[in-house]
Amino acid sequence: MRHARIERWSRVASPLHRRHATAKIIAALVMLVCIATLTRQSLWCCALYLALLATAVPLSKLPPARILLSAAAVLPFALCFALVSAISGEPDRAVMLLVRGYLSSLTALLLIATTPMPELLAGFEVLRAPRFLLQVMQFLYRYLVVLMEEASAMQDAAGSRAGSIRALQLRQATGAAGVLFARSYGRAQAIHRAMVARGFDGHIPEFRTHRFLVPDALFAAVAAGLAISVRLVLP
Repeated sequence: MRHARIERWSRVASPLHRRHATAKIIAALVMLVCIATLTRQSLWCCALYLALLATAVPLSKLPPARILLSAAAVLPFALCFALVSAISGEPDRAVMLLVRGYLSSLTALLLIATTPMPELLAGFEVLRAPRFLLQVMQFLYRYLVVLMEEASAMQDAAGSRAGSIRALQLRQATGAAGVLFARSYGRAQAIHRAMVARGFDGHIPEFRTHRFLVPDALFAAVAAGLAISVRLVLP
């Protein structure tokens, strides 16, 4: 499963993994802002950003081919908007939509592939991200496994009764989605009651705390500085 693979990647030991989550979030946000401001005349910027991000992959001891290929998962969505721009007579803008989409996806993937989710959420908390948004992210992350377990159990049950799950009619598939939602909702309620009984107050504590050290500040400054310099120096 893709989420399990990314979770394994985030537990690798590398110089980039050891950096504080807040430093990596700052660097990623600056990079995303720079990428979002790229124009059709910024071809050299695109090449340099791709080189910078590709250089970070071996430093994080991640499989380069897998990372670069996984970042392309966003391209089908960007392609829809690129086709609209191409049909309207703006092929250059269509190309830039695809390029910006891929570079943004690669930046986000490197962030989550080098930072375990609990540390990533703690980093956002340090930056004073909205508490409600962080709670939603925490529960989505933690209940994703619950949802997938329920879906797997339903798939096994359907396969044992009706052969291939692909042979189900649309109406049956819709009903199965409703049952999946009901079962997941029931399990989520049971888990929430158990958490409340154990003293849950709306905040999931971090059992391992990491201090923001000088190397972390240097990493954030250098990474952000490189991204900004490339964007300002080149057209």
